[in-house]
Amino acid sequence: MKQSINKVSEWFLERFPLSDLWHDHMAHYYAPKNFNIWYFFGSLALFVLVNQFVTGIFLTMNYKPDAELAFDSVEYIMRDVDWGWLVRYMHSTGASAFFIVVYLHMFRGLIYGSFKQPRELIWIFGMLIFVCLMAEAFMGYLLPWGQMSYWGAQVIISLFSAIPVVGDELSLWVRGDYVVSDATLNRFFAFHVIAVPLALLILVFLHIVALHEVGSNNPDGIDIHENVNWQGKPLDGIPFHPYYTVKDIVGVGVFMFFFAVVIFYMPEMGGYFLEHANFIPADPLKTPEHIAPVWYFTPFYAILRAVPDKFAGVIAMGGAIAVLFALPWLDRGKVRSIRYRGGLFKKALLLFVISFIGLGYLGTQPATPMATTVARVLTAIYFGFFLLMPLYTRWEKTKPVPDRTTPESSLEERIPLLLALYDEIAPVEQTSRKFNPAGLKAVLIRFAKHLKESLD
Repeated sequence: MKQSINKVSEWFLERFPLSDLWHDHMAHYYAPKNFNIWYFFGSLALFVLVNQFVTGIFLTMNYKPDAELAFDSVEYIMRDVDWGWLVRYMHSTGASAFFIVVYLHMFRGLIYGSFKQPRELIWIFGMLIFVCLMAEAFMGYLLPWGQMSYWGAQVIISLFSAIPVVGDELSLWVRGDYVVSDATLNRFFAFHVIAVPLALLILVFLHIVALHEVGSNNPDGIDIHENVNWQGKPLDGIPFHPYYTVKDIVGVGVFMFFFAVVIFYMPEMGGYFLEHANFIPADPLKTPEHIAPVWYFTPFYAILRAVPDKFAGVIAMGGAIAVLFALPWLDRGKVRSIRYRGGLFKKALLLFVISFIGLGYLGTQPATPMATTVARVLTAIYFGFFLLMPLYTRWEKTKPVPDRTTPESSLEERIPLLLALYDEIAPVEQTSRKFNPAGLKAVLIRFAKHLKESLD
C-alpha cells in the first residue's frame, strides 16, 4: 500500500511542481524576523475569504434569487435548514469581519510604508481587491431582499444617474429595470456568486505572487535581502514555514474565539452588522425613515452627503477611493516605517484616522445641518492627508534607519564574551597545562546550539 502511494505521489510530482511551489512560497520563502501583531491580518484576510466562499456555497443551495421568494428563502434557511442559522450568521458576520481585517491590513501598510518602492504593484493589487470586496458586499447586501437591502440599493444605484450624458442609461443598465426589481436581484446574484469571486481569486493570487517576488516589508522598513550569508539567505530572515505558519495558526485561533462570540451572542451587533429593518420584507411603497449603508461603506457615504451637489458628491466619494491608488507616488518620504518618520507624518496620520472613524460614524446618522458641517471638515482632513502628502513628507525630519533589523554586536561588545569563553576553558591552575574539561564541554554545547540556530 505504501509503495503504491509513493508511486502515485512520484507520478503526480513529475507532472505538477507542488514541491517547488512549497519550497518557493513556504519553506524557502524568507520573511523578516521582526514581524509583530500587525502582520496577522494578511493571513486572517485569506482565512475569512475561505469562510465566505464555503458558507456562500451552502447558502446558495437553499437561496432563491427571486423577488417573490428571496426573503422567504432566507427565513427558511434561518428556521428550517439544519444549522442554516449558523451558516447565515457566519456569512453575514464574516462580511463585517472581512472589512475589519482588511482595513487593519491596509492601515498596517500605511504605517510601515508597505506601499513604497519596490512594492507599488502589491499595493495596487491590494486596492483592486478592496474595490472588488466593496462590489461583492454591495451586491450581496441586496440578496436578503429586506427593507434596508432594497432601499439601500435603490439609493446607491440612483447615484449613477448623476453622471452627465450617460447617467440615466447607466443606472438603467445596472438595475435592469426602471426600479430595483427581480431583474436587479438576478444580475446581482450572478455577479455576487460567480463574476466577482473569480476576479477576487485572480487578484489575491497576483497579490501574493507580487509579494513573494519582492519580499515582505517589516516594522523597520528595511529590505532584509540586502544582508545575506554565504548561502545567499537573509541574515535577518527566517523561513515562512514553520515559523510564521505556526504564528498565523495562533492568530487564527484568537480570531475564531472573537468571531464565535459575535456569531453566538450578538450577530446583529446592535444593528451595525445586520440592520433591524432588514428583517422586514422589502416594500417598494414604504420608505424607511433613515436609509444608511452597512458600516463599512459609511465613511464614503458620509463624504457623498457632505458635498451639496449630487454629481460632485459622487466624484468625491469615488475620489476618496481612487486617491488610495496613488499613495505610492504621493509619499515622498525617505524612510518607510513610522518608527523613523518625523512628527509631521505622525500628526497627519492621527488626523486621518480620526477623520475616517468620524466619517464612518456620521454615515450611520441622519444628515442634520451640524452633522453635515462636521462631515465637510472631516472630508477636507481626509483628502488633505493625501493631497498634501508630497509636501509634508518631503519637509519632515526623519530618524536614521539602521542597516539591519537585528544589528550585529560590535567588536567591543564581543571582547568580554571572548574573555569569558577563555576563562571557562583556561587551565584550572596557571602552572598546569591541562584544560578544564567542564568548561570545554560547556563551550562546545553553547557552540552547537548557536550552530543549530544559524542552520535553522
